[in-house]
Amino acid sequence: MNEPTTITLGFEVPLHRSLTEPILMGGAPRTVAIANGTLAAAVGLGLQLWIPGIALWLIGHSLAVWGAKVDPQFMQIFARHLKHKSLLDV
Repeated sequence: MNEPTTITLGFEVPLHRSLTEPILMGGAPRTVAIANGTLAAAVGLGLQLWIPGIALWLIGHSLAVWGAKVDPQFMQIFARHLKHKSLLDV
């Protein structure tokens, strides 16, 4: 049980950093940043409400960056919470 671990040659795999880090755009999760930018562009360009569109983008992106600093996978956890609401209720 306390035997030293031996490494078998040929069974080593390099673990690249890009496979373990979350994909962020400007500090926010990629999907959230794209959705937020699309919504803000629709308000700013489509409805021609420039100031509310910019404000929506700034507030949404700031909240997404804050959420990513707390937990980079907060959107996946939130989606799972919505999917399994009765199971995760305390």
